[in-house]
Amino acid sequence: MILAKNGFISGDVYGDLAKYKSSYLEGDFINHLAVHKSGKFIKSTTFHLKGEDYHYALGINYDFTYMREFSNVLENFMKVESDLQSAISEAGENKLSSIFDSCLEAVGKPIERMNKSDRLRLISLLKREKAFDFSKAVPYVSSRLNLSRYTIYKYIKEIS
Repeated sequence: MILAKNGFISGDVYGDLAKYKSSYLEGDFINHLAVHKSGKFIKSTTFHLKGEDYHYALGINYDFTYMREFSNVLENFMKVESDLQSAISEAGENKLSSIFDSCLEAVGKPIERMNKSDRLRLISLLKREKAFDFSKAVPYVSSRLNLSRYTIYKYIKEIS
């Protein structure tokens, strides 16, 4: 509780409000944070009522320490990384990339030096590893090999 006495504010709110003269505190203070010396979080509001021969201050202090902690728990509980569809798609792309890289390593040639038989062997390895079961695998492979989608489909048909 904060109490005005002899022109000064006294109380136990951290920051020692007693050092401020009441002339500085004539306006209302609404919804301000005060931290008690015990570490509790206080929501503080003070309304001033003044007349010619009186000056009253109504202080309302609310300890919201537990609500703040609960709010943090609730915020962490509701926090999400991304939407599920994007996460599944990204995981699939990463898996497809991994499969592609391992098959490329098995062929043993850089893409720039591959001939048609090397590319057919790579497509065959990708098919065996079920790379084409992934959504948008053909566009991915065509991009990595710098070939058209049509050519990739043609290669898949050739090895079948």
